[in-house]
Amino acid sequence: MRKLIAAILVAGAALTAGQALAADMPYYPPVIEIPDVNYGVQGSFYLRGSAAGNTLWSREITSQGCPTACGGPTTYRYPTDKLGYGYSLGAGFGYETGTGLRFDATLDYLSNDDASIKKTGNPAVNGVYALKLRSTVALANVYYDFAFGSDYGYGAAGGAFGYVGAGAGVAFNSIDVSSPRANPIASGTNTSIAAAGMVGVGYDFGAVVADIGYRGLYINDISNGAAAPQGFNAKDNWVHEIRTTLRYRFN
Repeated sequence: MRKLIAAILVAGAALTAGQALAADMPYYPPVIEIPDVNYGVQGSFYLRGSAAGNTLWSREITSQGCPTACGGPTTYRYPTDKLGYGYSLGAGFGYETGTGLRFDATLDYLSNDDASIKKTGNPAVNGVYALKLRSTVALANVYYDFAFGSDYGYGAAGGAFGYVGAGAGVAFNSIDVSSPRANPIASGTNTSIAAAGMVGVGYDFGAVVADIGYRGLYINDISNGAAAPQGFNAKDNWVHEIRTTLRYRFN
């Protein structure tokens, strides 16, 4: 009996001491790590502005001869004798998907002077005919941006990247022709289909993206829209541009 009473007293003392010790120990709740949520690469809208220097080359320039003296309109074809030089300024609005693809619509003002032909063989019209072109070019464009060293295209990581692109639209042309005094050529306007191919490199700073690249702009027909003997047409025209662009992201 004495042994049983002693065992009960020892157990009670141990229980009381354990509760007191537990009350004095600090409590540290368990740390549960929650992984970051991966929302994926997200797209954004942007505004863009660009400036470029350019050269103009035409496959051929045609003009119509005097219908009365020649017995009817006669078309004369001349290769481009000299390239024209100029510039363009543009603006646009677009959307990038965040997967490398982006789309925008652009409007450019294009100026180019002095693409010329030289007429020979007819003293009445011999001389240099130089084109002064002013165009408003509207294009819808698609691009693919790719990060250097990446297998999956360009996303939101920033840094250096390359791009390729293509566009299609329309050019509204206004032309003046500098010609010999004996054979003045009328000014005029026309509308033509246009297309473009682009390639370049850039750097993503975050909200602002800068790039520099080449754009080959094709304008099918540049014409003063006049009848003989004032008709003047430049066919299959290529405007070669080195262009810089800044883009500003909204989000």
